[in-house]
Amino acid sequence: MIGSSKVKRIDAKTTDTLIGASTICEGKIMTEASLRIEGQWNGDIECAGDITIGENAVVQSNIHARDVIVAGKVKGNIHTKGKLIVTSSGVLIGNIDVRSVIIEEGGIFQGSSAMNNAMQDKNGNGKVIDAKAHKQHKNEQQAASGGN
Repeated sequence: MIGSSKVKRIDAKTTDTLIGASTICEGKIMTEASLRIEGQWNGDIECAGDITIGENAVVQSNIHARDVIVAGKVKGNIHTKGKLIVTSSGVLIGNIDVRSVIIEEGGIFQGSSAMNNAMQDKNGNGKVIDAKAHKQHKNEQQAASGGN
């Protein structure tokens, strides 16, 4: 509704922007929801949701997103809070900084990689956490504080 005073919340799990196969775009895009590119894009992308690069897409961009799927061609650096998937048809030339990465057989990745971890201490050092020990420690803390 135009002119409405209510602010509609954007769901980062839904795709609200599609760059079609016959579209060529340049610039910078910032979005709260997910993005799918089937055409050509030249410029930086900041996305709170997921980004899918279609099989015929050609992208020259530095990408920041939650999760990224590359089925087309990407030249640029990718930073994710989550997972990067390069499919069997995907080509990625650039550096990555991700929590996890999957490169399917036939997929191409040329660049350097860094794996970040959400569970890092104050000095930035990654910790390996045993899930059972962590849960038991958490339960003990709750019991000691009166079950809150």
